[in-house]
Amino acid sequence: MLIPMLTAYEKEHVSERQPLPERYLGLSDAEMDQRLAAAKARLGRRAVILGHHYQRDEVIKFADYTGDSFKLARQVAAHPDAEFIVFCGVHFMAESADVLSADHQQVILPDLAAGCSMADMADPDQLELCWNDLEMMLGQSAGIVPVTYINSAASIKAFVGERGGVVCTSSNAAATLRWAWARGDRVLFLPDQHLGRNTAYKLGVPLERMVVWDPNEICGGLDADAPDAIANARIILWKGHCSVHTRFTVRQIDAMRARHPGIRVVVHPEVPWEVVQAADDSGSTEYILTVVTSSPAGSVWAVGTEIHLVERLARQVAPERTVYSLDQFGCLCSTMFRVSPNHLLWTLEGLVDGEVHNRIVVPADRKYWTKVALDRMLSIQ
Repeated sequence: MLIPMLTAYEKEHVSERQPLPERYLGLSDAEMDQRLAAAKARLGRRAVILGHHYQRDEVIKFADYTGDSFKLARQVAAHPDAEFIVFCGVHFMAESADVLSADHQQVILPDLAAGCSMADMADPDQLELCWNDLEMMLGQSAGIVPVTYINSAASIKAFVGERGGVVCTSSNAAATLRWAWARGDRVLFLPDQHLGRNTAYKLGVPLERMVVWDPNEICGGLDADAPDAIANARIILWKGHCSVHTRFTVRQIDAMRARHPGIRVVVHPEVPWEVVQAADDSGSTEYILTVVTSSPAGSVWAVGTEIHLVERLARQVAPERTVYSLDQFGCLCSTMFRVSPNHLLWTLEGLVDGEVHNRIVVPADRKYWTKVALDRMLSIQ
């Protein structure tokens, strides 16, 4: 993927998304950088900027902290003196930050259009119906523990928290499943079926003890044998996925190995199961960064995750190590890409002028149980 070409196109069309004042459009890179640096300096310790690994370079360079969802969630509580938490990520991340922040802090998302298609695959009404159906099939004392990936709305996290469940990230998914199975016979895992399947399989759960629940079908789309299948299941997988990571294929791995004999392949666990099996290793973004940067000099890697992280990692480890994107065209998270430097500048200069744009507030009626679920996540080692 030609990131510079895509960035140039985006600059021309940035006004087509969340409207910005005219003075924030058509800025040169030099002026943008100068004004961003100046606004950040004026805010000082009043604002903390968090940047997810999938953010573009023009944004991430102004972040005080970079990381995956789990690492950034920990940073929220680590800065009680900050008035503002500017989250350069997507909507569910900003929601989690608001829940974990202190009462005097305000969480801001530079572009409200930065959502997550995976998070949208889990609807609260569908989850309520699923839970009722499972209780009907298995009985109310069935010992189901709900686990939701952090890539979900606060309403989903609150539902899970109220029913004794927990939030997980790709960094602590294995530890979270062990935690859940210590408290119940089976886990309802949502919204990413691939992370749930790959993690459970890695922990020794065979595929035949996993079932997929399709929220758009009656009784999850399970056939007449559903009671036996569910009763035998250790994990019930919500039929959701990441539109970025499902683009990676076994065929891509085979082609990469043919072009680069001896190459090692590491992928994110949101990819399909067969891709994990064909790869050499899998893990969260933080894990991928650690594995590649600590590998011996001369190592050659193919990495299956979002293109901005891959290209940044390739520059970081060159020339001692070589990194390729597993997808030759690159897999872009288009919603992460919506957080432009223009929107970040508008946000920061607004704070300097005493104006708060795009504050994210989780309603009080769901904040308590959302925090319970997130606190459980942070407590699991």
